Amino acid sequence: MTVTTAEPPAALATAVALRHRRTPPQRVVLQGFLILTSLVWMAPILWAVYTSLRPYAETARLGYVSIGGIYNLDNFVNSWNGAELPKYFLNTLIIVVPAVILTLFLASMVAFAVSRYSWRLNLLLLMVFTAGNLLPQQVVITPLYRIYLLVLGIPEPLSDNGRLYDQYLGIMIIHIAFQLGFCTFVLSNYMKTIPRELNEAAVVDGAGVFRTYREIILPLCRPPLAALATLQFTWIYNDFFWALILMRTGDKLPITSALNNLKGQFFVDNNLIAAGSILVALPTLIVFFVLQKQFIRGLTLGSTKG
Repeated sequence: MTVTTAEPPAALATAVALRHRRTPPQRVVLQGFLILTSLVWMAPILWAVYTSLRPYAETARLGYVSIGGIYNLDNFVNSWNGAELPKYFLNTLIIVVPAVILTLFLASMVAFAVSRYSWRLNLLLLMVFTAGNLLPQQVVITPLYRIYLLVLGIPEPLSDNGRLYDQYLGIMIIHIAFQLGFCTFVLSNYMKTIPRELNEAAVVDGAGVFRTYREIILPLCRPPLAALATLQFTWIYNDFFWALILMRTGDKLPITSALNNLKGQFFVDNNLIAAGSILVALPTLIVFFVLQKQFIRGLTLGSTKG
């Protein structure tokens, strides 16, 4: 014997209403705009991938805006070997990894000082760090270039000429200086959301200032640190301006400058450059996908309460 239960009238009416509810025109327009924007943004990337898979002879015969012919990975192999990309990848890692670590470490310490303790100049210090982000890089290039040419007596492991010019250390310092303000601003805002009772409990347990920072506050800041690490790696990795101005030796240049090695004096193979550009962009994509969960979580911090 089976027993059938009738669906409550209220629930049935709600289900029917949701099923027949029409999508508002504003939402349709918004979705259409977002889809169009995504296609416009992805079109150059997809075209670069398509171009990189075609030999130059095929594009010369059929034209760049054409379909068909031969497709292979020869451009990727030639760009990897012709531009000596492994060497320039190593140069970039020498600059990016220490710069990101030092930037986040120093920014977290400054943010801890201005957000967890009340003293006379904490707000002014935070404003100074934040205002540094508003300064255009091109404004300071002339005095900075003169400073980098000074003989400062920097020891041999860090500089082979005693200067900051044409050295990895000089590029790292300028990146840390310009990125420190933004990271301090983000981390200080996040640390303000952490209950101050944690500091008080740490003091009661006998923890000093640095131990409170290292063992209590810093572990709670993993989401914003992961988001900032992704952003900082991408920004410093993609830099072209500072290395172009403050470095002279070709073998020390970062990966963004290595693509110039694929250009000839009288001929430019755009298919080869497209393949090299895709190879250069891969590390930033890998870092994003590895830290994707923490990155999205860090971006949405503070968007909801509770």
